[in-house]
Amino acid sequence: MRILIRDEKNDVEAFVVVDSLVAGRAMGGTRMTTDVTVDEVAGLASAMTRKLALAGVPIGGAKAGIRCGLPPGPHRDKVLTTFGRQITPLLRGGLYLGSDQGITHDDRDLFFSAAGFDPRRQLPWLPCSWGELWQRCREVTGLGVCEAVDTAADQLLGPEAVRSIVIQGFGVVGRAVASGLAARGYPIVAVADRLGTISATGGLPVSALLDATDSTGTIDRRRLPTGLELTDTPDAWLDVPADVLVLAAGSGAVNETNVDRVIPHLLVEAGNLTCTPAAEKLLIQRGAHTLPGPVVNVGAAAVTGMLLTNSVGTYTDPDSLVAALFETVATIIRGNTAEVITQAHGTDRPLSVVADSLAAQRVHARATAAEPLSV
Repeated sequence: MRILIRDEKNDVEAFVVVDSLVAGRAMGGTRMTTDVTVDEVAGLASAMTRKLALAGVPIGGAKAGIRCGLPPGPHRDKVLTTFGRQITPLLRGGLYLGSDQGITHDDRDLFFSAAGFDPRRQLPWLPCSWGELWQRCREVTGLGVCEAVDTAADQLLGPEAVRSIVIQGFGVVGRAVASGLAARGYPIVAVADRLGTISATGGLPVSALLDATDSTGTIDRRRLPTGLELTDTPDAWLDVPADVLVLAAGSGAVNETNVDRVIPHLLVEAGNLTCTPAAEKLLIQRGAHTLPGPVVNVGAAAVTGMLLTNSVGTYTDPDSLVAALFETVATIIRGNTAEVITQAHGTDRPLSVVADSLAAQRVHARATAAEPLSV
Protein backbone atom coordinates (compact mmCIF):
# COMPACT_ATOMS: atom_id res chain seq x y z
CA MET A 1 0.00 0.00 0.00
CA ARG A 2 1.42 3.36 -1.07
CA ILE A 3 0.05 6.62 0.31
CA LEU A 4 1.00 10.02 -1.10
CA ILE A 5 0.64 13.02 1.22
CA ARG A 6 0.53 16.54 -0.24
CA ASP A 7 -0.24 19.72 1.66
CA GLU A 8 0.39 22.62 -0.71
CA LYS A 9 -0.54 25.22 1.87
CA ASN A 10 2.29 24.12 4.16
CA ASP A 11 4.57 22.90 1.33
CA VAL A 12 4.65 19.29 2.50
CA GLU A 13 5.21 16.27 0.28
CA ALA A 14 5.54 12.86 1.91
CA PHE A 15 5.03 9.16 1.28
CA VAL A 16 3.97 6.24 3.45
CA VAL A 17 4.44 2.67 2.23
CA VAL A 18 3.10 -0.38 4.04
CA ASP A 19 4.88 -3.47 2.71
CA SER A 20 3.22 -6.06 4.96
CA LEU A 21 0.75 -6.42 7.80
CA VAL A 22 0.80 -8.88 10.69
CA ALA A 23 -2.40 -8.95 12.74
CA GLY A 24 -3.31 -5.62 11.14
CA ARG A 25 -0.13 -3.85 12.25
CA ALA A 26 3.06 -2.54 10.67
CA MET A 27 5.96 -0.32 11.64
CA GLY A 28 9.02 1.42 10.23
CA GLY A 29 11.06 4.59 10.31
CA THR A 30 10.54 8.01 8.75
CA ARG A 31 13.21 9.38 6.42
CA MET A 32 13.57 13.10 5.70
CA THR A 33 15.79 14.14 2.79
CA THR A 34 15.49 16.55 -0.12
CA ASP A 35 15.26 13.81 -2.74
CA VAL A 36 13.56 10.84 -1.08
CA THR A 37 11.25 9.00 -3.51
CA VAL A 38 8.30 6.68 -3.08
CA ASP A 39 10.30 3.85 -4.68
CA GLU A 40 13.10 4.38 -2.18
CA VAL A 41 10.58 4.28 0.66
CA ALA A 42 9.04 1.11 -0.79
CA GLY A 43 12.45 -0.56 -0.84
CA LEU A 44 13.03 0.44 2.77
CA ALA A 45 9.60 -0.88 3.78
CA SER A 46 10.40 -4.22 2.15
CA ALA A 47 13.71 -4.33 4.02
CA MET A 48 11.80 -3.64 7.24
CA THR A 49 9.57 -6.66 6.60
CA ARG A 50 12.67 -8.85 6.27
CA LYS A 51 14.36 -7.23 9.25
CA LEU A 52 11.43 -7.84 11.58
CA ALA A 53 10.94 -11.40 10.32
CA LEU A 54 14.60 -12.20 10.99
CA ALA A 55 14.29 -10.72 14.47
CA GLY A 56 11.21 -12.83 15.16
CA VAL A 57 9.03 -9.78 15.88
CA PRO A 58 5.36 -10.35 14.90
CA ILE A 59 4.64 -7.09 13.09
CA GLY A 60 4.69 -6.02 9.43
CA GLY A 61 7.10 -3.68 7.67
CA ALA A 62 6.45 -0.08 6.61
CA LYS A 63 8.34 3.17 6.00
CA ALA A 64 7.69 6.87 5.46
CA GLY A 65 9.55 9.60 3.62
CA ILE A 66 9.32 13.39 3.82
CA ARG A 67 10.84 15.57 1.10
CA CYS A 68 12.48 18.37 3.02
CA GLY A 69 15.93 19.87 3.38
CA LEU A 70 15.12 22.66 5.83
CA PRO A 71 17.51 23.30 8.74
CA PRO A 72 16.23 22.96 12.32
CA GLY A 73 13.83 25.76 13.15
CA PRO A 74 10.18 26.85 13.01
CA HIS A 75 9.69 26.13 9.29
CA ARG A 76 11.00 22.58 9.60
CA ASP A 77 8.91 22.03 12.74
CA LYS A 78 5.84 23.15 10.79
CA VAL A 79 6.55 20.49 8.16
CA LEU A 80 6.78 17.84 10.88
CA THR A 81 3.60 18.91 12.65
CA THR A 82 1.73 19.00 9.33
CA PHE A 83 3.01 15.50 8.55
CA GLY A 84 1.85 14.36 11.98
CA ARG A 85 -1.67 15.67 11.46
CA GLN A 86 -1.87 14.02 8.04
CA ILE A 87 -0.86 10.57 9.33
CA THR A 88 -3.11 10.63 12.41
CA PRO A 89 -5.56 8.01 11.05
CA LEU A 90 -2.66 5.71 10.15
CA LEU A 91 -1.06 5.92 13.59
CA ARG A 92 -4.37 5.26 15.30
CA GLY A 93 -5.12 2.39 12.92
CA GLY A 94 -2.13 0.20 13.72
CA LEU A 95 0.81 1.82 11.92
CA TYR A 96 3.85 3.00 13.88
CA LEU A 97 6.31 5.42 12.25
CA GLY A 98 9.56 6.15 14.06
CA SER A 99 12.94 7.68 13.23
CA ASP A 100 15.25 7.16 10.26
CA GLN A 101 17.75 9.23 8.31
CA GLY A 102 17.09 12.94 8.90
CA ILE A 103 14.57 12.35 11.70
CA THR A 104 15.63 12.44 15.34
CA HIS A 105 13.69 11.11 18.31
CA ASP A 106 12.71 14.71 19.10
CA ASP A 107 11.37 15.09 15.55
CA ARG A 108 9.37 11.90 15.98
CA ASP A 109 7.95 13.14 19.27
CA LEU A 110 6.93 16.36 17.51
CA PHE A 111 4.84 14.66 14.83
CA PHE A 112 3.46 12.21 17.40
CA SER A 113 2.28 15.18 19.45
CA ALA A 114 0.67 16.81 16.40
CA ALA A 115 -1.20 13.55 15.78
CA GLY A 116 -2.26 13.21 19.42
CA PHE A 117 -0.51 9.84 19.43
CA ASP A 118 1.23 8.39 22.50
CA PRO A 119 2.45 4.76 22.23
CA ARG A 120 2.43 4.53 26.02
CA ARG A 121 -1.37 4.37 26.00
CA GLN A 122 -0.97 0.87 24.58
CA LEU A 123 1.64 0.03 27.24
CA PRO A 124 0.25 1.12 30.61
CA TRP A 125 2.89 -0.94 32.44
CA LEU A 126 5.80 0.94 30.88
CA PRO A 127 7.91 2.28 33.80
CA CYS A 128 8.78 5.55 32.01
CA SER A 129 7.57 7.75 29.18
CA TRP A 130 8.12 6.69 25.56
CA GLY A 131 10.50 9.63 25.12
CA GLU A 132 12.56 8.70 28.18
CA LEU A 133 12.74 5.09 27.06
CA TRP A 134 14.25 6.15 23.75
CA GLN A 135 16.74 8.44 25.40
CA ARG A 136 17.93 5.33 27.22
CA CYS A 137 17.76 3.16 24.08
CA ARG A 138 19.22 5.63 21.60
CA GLU A 139 22.39 3.53 21.15
CA VAL A 140 20.68 0.14 20.80
CA THR A 141 21.13 -0.02 17.02
CA GLY A 142 24.82 0.80 17.41
CA LEU A 143 25.11 -1.94 20.02
CA GLY A 144 23.64 -4.42 17.55
CA VAL A 145 26.13 -3.38 14.88
CA CYS A 146 28.98 -3.99 17.33
CA GLU A 147 27.64 -7.48 18.07
CA ALA A 148 27.46 -8.22 14.34
CA VAL A 149 31.02 -6.98 13.76
CA ASP A 150 32.31 -9.10 16.64
CA THR A 151 30.56 -12.23 15.37
CA ALA A 152 31.50 -11.75 11.72
CA ALA A 153 35.11 -10.79 12.42
CA ASP A 154 35.65 -14.06 14.25
CA GLN A 155 34.35 -16.02 11.25
CA LEU A 156 35.36 -13.97 8.21
CA LEU A 157 38.61 -12.19 9.07
CA GLY A 158 41.84 -14.11 9.41
CA PRO A 159 43.86 -14.23 12.64
CA GLU A 160 46.36 -11.77 11.16
CA ALA A 161 43.73 -9.03 10.80
CA VAL A 162 44.15 -5.99 13.04
CA ARG A 163 40.35 -5.52 12.81
CA SER A 164 40.72 -1.83 12.04
CA ILE A 165 37.48 0.04 11.38
CA VAL A 166 36.34 2.80 9.01
CA ILE A 167 32.93 4.32 9.81
CA GLN A 168 31.09 6.18 7.06
CA GLY A 169 28.47 8.34 8.77
CA PHE A 170 28.75 9.77 12.28
CA GLY A 171 25.13 10.17 13.32
CA VAL A 172 23.58 8.45 16.33
CA VAL A 173 24.37 4.97 15.01
CA GLY A 174 27.85 5.79 13.73
CA ARG A 175 28.84 7.37 17.04
CA ALA A 176 27.50 4.42 19.04
CA VAL A 177 29.45 2.03 16.81
CA ALA A 178 32.63 4.06 17.24
CA SER A 179 32.42 4.14 21.03
CA GLY A 180 31.25 0.53 21.27
CA LEU A 181 33.92 -0.98 19.04
CA ALA A 182 36.67 1.20 20.54
CA ALA A 183 35.67 -0.10 23.98
CA ARG A 184 36.07 -3.64 22.62
CA GLY A 185 39.58 -2.93 21.41
CA TYR A 186 38.96 -2.24 17.72
CA PRO A 187 41.08 0.63 16.32
CA ILE A 188 38.85 3.21 14.62
CA VAL A 189 41.14 4.47 11.85
CA ALA A 190 38.70 6.78 10.03
CA VAL A 191 35.28 8.36 10.34
CA ALA A 192 33.39 10.36 7.74
CA ASP A 193 30.73 13.01 8.21
CA ARG A 194 29.13 15.48 5.80
CA LEU A 195 32.29 17.63 5.78
CA GLY A 196 34.75 14.91 4.85
CA THR A 197 36.94 12.21 6.39
CA ILE A 198 39.10 12.22 9.52
CA SER A 199 41.70 9.47 9.80
CA ALA A 200 44.72 8.27 11.75
CA THR A 201 46.67 5.14 10.89
CA GLY A 202 47.18 4.14 14.51
CA GLY A 203 43.58 4.83 15.50
CA LEU A 204 41.53 7.94 16.22
CA PRO A 205 40.91 9.39 19.70
CA VAL A 206 37.25 8.42 19.79
CA SER A 207 36.40 10.33 22.97
CA ALA A 208 37.76 13.54 21.46
CA LEU A 209 35.77 12.95 18.28
CA LEU A 210 32.56 12.44 20.23
CA ASP A 211 33.17 15.59 22.28
CA ALA A 212 33.59 17.59 19.06
CA THR A 213 30.43 16.25 17.37
CA ASP A 214 27.05 17.98 17.36
CA SER A 215 23.62 16.33 17.45
CA THR A 216 23.48 16.10 13.64
CA GLY A 217 26.70 14.09 13.47
CA THR A 218 28.93 16.91 12.22
CA ILE A 219 32.41 17.06 13.73
CA ASP A 220 33.89 20.47 14.59
CA ARG A 221 37.42 20.24 13.18
CA ARG A 222 38.56 23.18 15.31
CA ARG A 223 38.06 21.14 18.48
CA LEU A 224 40.11 18.14 17.37
CA PRO A 225 43.62 17.36 18.62
CA THR A 226 46.52 17.84 16.23
CA GLY A 227 48.08 15.03 14.25
CA LEU A 228 44.93 13.79 12.52
CA GLU A 229 44.54 13.66 8.75
CA LEU A 230 41.62 15.78 7.54
CA THR A 231 40.26 15.75 4.01
CA ASP A 232 37.16 17.18 2.39
CA THR A 233 37.54 15.04 -0.72
CA PRO A 234 34.23 13.27 -1.41
CA ASP A 235 34.27 9.58 -0.52
CA ALA A 236 37.81 9.74 0.86
CA TRP A 237 36.73 7.13 3.41
CA LEU A 238 36.89 4.59 0.58
CA ASP A 239 40.65 5.05 0.30
CA VAL A 240 41.55 4.41 3.95
CA PRO A 241 43.13 0.95 4.49
CA ALA A 242 41.12 -1.06 7.03
CA ASP A 243 39.72 -4.52 7.71
CA VAL A 244 36.09 -3.47 8.26
CA LEU A 245 33.96 -0.75 6.65
CA VAL A 246 30.83 0.23 8.58
CA LEU A 247 28.28 2.00 6.37
CA ALA A 248 26.16 4.16 8.67
CA ALA A 249 24.80 6.86 6.36
CA GLY A 250 22.62 7.03 3.25
CA SER A 251 21.46 4.41 0.76
CA GLY A 252 23.77 3.28 -2.03
CA ALA A 253 26.96 4.57 -0.42
CA VAL A 254 28.86 1.68 -2.02
CA ASN A 255 27.74 1.16 -5.59
CA GLU A 256 28.91 0.13 -9.04
CA THR A 257 30.77 3.42 -9.57
CA ASN A 258 32.99 3.21 -6.49
CA VAL A 259 33.09 -0.45 -5.45
CA ASP A 260 36.50 -0.88 -7.07
CA ARG A 261 37.92 1.47 -4.41
CA VAL A 262 36.69 -0.59 -1.44
CA ILE A 263 39.66 -1.96 0.54
CA PRO A 264 38.18 -3.86 3.54
CA HIS A 265 37.18 -7.52 3.28
CA LEU A 266 34.16 -7.01 5.54
CA LEU A 267 31.44 -4.41 4.97
CA VAL A 268 28.67 -3.88 7.51
CA GLU A 269 25.38 -2.17 6.65
CA ALA A 270 24.69 -0.10 9.77
CA GLY A 271 22.29 1.95 7.62
CA ASN A 272 19.53 0.87 5.26
CA LEU A 273 20.41 -0.39 1.75
CA THR A 274 23.87 1.21 1.98
CA CYS A 275 25.49 -1.23 -0.47
CA THR A 276 23.78 -1.89 -3.79
CA PRO A 277 23.13 -5.51 -4.84
CA ALA A 278 25.33 -5.10 -7.91
CA ALA A 279 28.21 -3.81 -5.79
CA GLU A 280 27.78 -6.68 -3.34
CA LYS A 281 28.10 -9.21 -6.16
CA LEU A 282 31.32 -7.58 -7.32
CA LEU A 283 32.67 -7.63 -3.77
CA ILE A 284 31.90 -11.35 -3.46
CA GLN A 285 34.05 -12.00 -6.54
CA ARG A 286 36.94 -10.36 -4.68
CA GLY A 287 36.37 -12.38 -1.52
CA ALA A 288 34.80 -9.48 0.40
CA HIS A 289 31.57 -9.97 2.35
CA THR A 290 28.75 -7.53 3.14
CA LEU A 291 26.66 -8.04 6.26
CA PRO A 292 23.16 -6.86 5.22
CA GLY A 293 21.12 -4.26 7.06
CA PRO A 294 18.16 -6.53 7.88
CA VAL A 295 20.57 -8.65 9.97
CA VAL A 296 22.70 -5.86 11.41
CA ASN A 297 20.83 -2.60 12.02
CA VAL A 298 17.78 -4.08 13.67
CA GLY A 299 18.22 -2.77 17.22
CA ALA A 300 15.74 0.10 17.32
CA ALA A 301 13.21 -1.74 15.16
CA ALA A 302 13.39 -4.85 17.34
CA VAL A 303 12.93 -2.86 20.55
CA THR A 304 9.95 -0.96 19.14
CA GLY A 305 8.36 -4.08 17.71
CA MET A 306 8.84 -6.13 20.87
CA LEU A 307 7.18 -3.43 22.93
CA LEU A 308 4.29 -2.76 20.54
CA THR A 309 3.49 -6.48 20.29
CA ASN A 310 3.95 -7.17 24.02
CA SER A 311 6.79 -9.56 23.21
CA VAL A 312 8.85 -8.49 26.21
CA GLY A 313 8.22 -9.11 29.89
CA THR A 314 6.74 -6.52 32.23
CA TYR A 315 9.30 -4.49 34.20
CA THR A 316 8.72 -2.06 37.03
CA ASP A 317 11.87 0.02 36.59
CA PRO A 318 13.45 1.50 33.44
CA ASP A 319 16.97 0.17 34.10
CA SER A 320 15.84 -3.47 34.17
CA LEU A 321 13.68 -3.00 31.07
CA VAL A 322 16.46 -1.38 29.05
CA ALA A 323 19.01 -4.01 30.14
CA ALA A 324 16.64 -6.79 29.06
CA LEU A 325 15.96 -5.12 25.70
CA PHE A 326 19.66 -4.61 24.98
CA GLU A 327 20.50 -8.22 25.84
CA THR A 328 17.66 -9.53 23.67
CA VAL A 329 18.82 -7.43 20.71
CA ALA A 330 22.41 -8.62 21.17
CA THR A 331 21.30 -12.26 21.26
CA ILE A 332 19.13 -11.88 18.14
CA ILE A 333 21.88 -10.23 16.10
CA ARG A 334 24.64 -12.59 17.18
CA GLY A 335 22.46 -15.57 16.28
CA ASN A 336 21.32 -14.24 12.90
CA THR A 337 24.81 -13.09 11.91
CA ALA A 338 26.29 -16.50 12.68
CA GLU A 339 23.47 -18.35 10.90
CA VAL A 340 23.68 -16.26 7.72
CA ILE A 341 27.46 -16.66 7.52
CA THR A 342 27.20 -20.41 8.16
CA GLN A 343 24.57 -20.89 5.45
CA ALA A 344 26.64 -18.91 2.95
CA HIS A 345 29.86 -20.80 3.71
CA GLY A 346 31.20 -22.71 0.73
CA THR A 347 28.87 -20.97 -1.73
CA ASP A 348 29.14 -17.84 -3.83
CA ARG A 349 25.86 -16.43 -2.54
CA PRO A 350 25.98 -12.88 -1.13
CA LEU A 351 25.05 -12.69 2.54
CA SER A 352 22.07 -10.48 1.66
CA VAL A 353 20.63 -13.24 -0.55
CA VAL A 354 21.06 -15.77 2.24
CA ALA A 355 19.44 -13.38 4.72
CA ASP A 356 16.48 -12.73 2.39
CA SER A 357 15.96 -16.48 2.00
CA LEU A 358 16.06 -16.96 5.77
CA ALA A 359 13.60 -14.09 6.27
CA ALA A 360 11.22 -15.58 3.69
CA GLN A 361 11.35 -18.92 5.50
CA ARG A 362 10.45 -17.24 8.77
CA VAL A 363 7.61 -15.24 7.22
CA HIS A 364 6.23 -18.46 5.73
CA ALA A 365 6.59 -20.32 9.03
CA ARG A 366 4.76 -17.51 10.84
CA ALA A 367 1.94 -17.50 8.29
CA THR A 368 1.63 -21.28 8.46
CA ALA A 369 1.45 -21.21 12.24
CA ALA A 370 -1.18 -18.44 12.33
CA GLU A 371 -4.67 -19.45 13.37
CA PRO A 372 -7.22 -19.28 10.51
CA LEU A 373 -9.90 -16.63 10.65
CA SER A 374 -13.31 -17.84 11.75
CA VAL A 375 -16.32 -16.27 10.06
